[in-house]
Amino acid sequence: MTQPVLPFARPSLDEATIAGVAEVLRSGWIASGPWVQTFEQRLSALCGGRPTRVVTSATAAVEVALQLAGIGPGDEVISAAQSFFTVPNMIAKVGATPVFVDCDLVTRNLDVATVEKAITPRTRAIVPTHWPGSTMDLDGLVSLARRRGLRVIEDAALTFGTRFAGRFGGSFGDITTFSFHPNKNLTTIEGGAIVVNDAAEAKRVEVLRFHGIERLPDGSRDVAFPGGKFNLPDVNARIGVGQLDRLDAMLARRRSLAERYFARWPDATGCLLPPTPVDGDGATWNMFCVLLPLDRMAVDRAAFRDLLQREGIATGLSYEALHLCTLGRRYGGREGQFPNAERIARETVTLPLFVDMRDEDVDRVCAAVGRILSAHRR
Repeated sequence: MTQPVLPFARPSLDEATIAGVAEVLRSGWIASGPWVQTFEQRLSALCGGRPTRVVTSATAAVEVALQLAGIGPGDEVISAAQSFFTVPNMIAKVGATPVFVDCDLVTRNLDVATVEKAITPRTRAIVPTHWPGSTMDLDGLVSLARRRGLRVIEDAALTFGTRFAGRFGGSFGDITTFSFHPNKNLTTIEGGAIVVNDAAEAKRVEVLRFHGIERLPDGSRDVAFPGGKFNLPDVNARIGVGQLDRLDAMLARRRSLAERYFARWPDATGCLLPPTPVDGDGATWNMFCVLLPLDRMAVDRAAFRDLLQREGIATGLSYEALHLCTLGRRYGGREGQFPNAERIARETVTLPLFVDMRDEDVDRVCAAVGRILSAHRR
């Protein structure tokens, strides 16, 4: 009998949250309102009391964070060549220049020494992307940034719930952005958040996420900066509150699934796996990415993914080498410039990992990978 298709990712929404959304719809207040305030307060509590404001996506969060940091034409912003398109897109959109650096092949984290070498007199900020399954030297990066007078905008889209040195990601001393897309650790359907330092920055975010509108003393309005329209609806915020109620259990399940991948992974595949889980390291698992041994395979990556799809197993690619996309090449990107990012882009396959997966689903994926690689060994 044909097995059901195992998706690459799927959100986990409980019946209480679904019922709560229905209540919001019946209330008549479905745009930004009391549930947004509740969601922001709960997020702030997780982030050590730092003000947190929600927006319509992580992309909006990064754009607003760059604006908040005063980044614009003539500025440079350092980020990893291995990430999603959001970061360089938004750097370019605000008129600044993305400056790429390579990452570690296994953890995919930025190396502080590499970042320091890329700093120029035009550098204004550093945007590290945190990766599932590992924690980076965030203290070292923040220390470097403070010595050089730079802002750190943490792209924590993939790692909501990760703890660094026992502290919730987002509770450190600069700007952090989160993603609440359906394939992330917590979802609001679409959505994101910005964690800032104080009430003044939070107020600025509120202006930037709603047209740039500021209220004047006489009750009229003014716009001094072209802000966006990024306010999150209450419907989405109600989902986020329901997800927060289940966050610890969902993160524990993701970690259990990742541990099972390591335990059931077939021997001698030649694949390069992510970092092995370490008890107490605080890392979360949004994805399980492996690098294929293409030099030992008789099929390419596309064919490998197709063979898994035929067995009812969906996969993803995480991610392309940003300096080699058309936009990246406009800023001087070229082949061979960042070998780790380029290898990751060529060889990565992202396997299914989501809260409602069963243990036997992981076993099924591991067995299929083993069969395919064994049958198509060069």
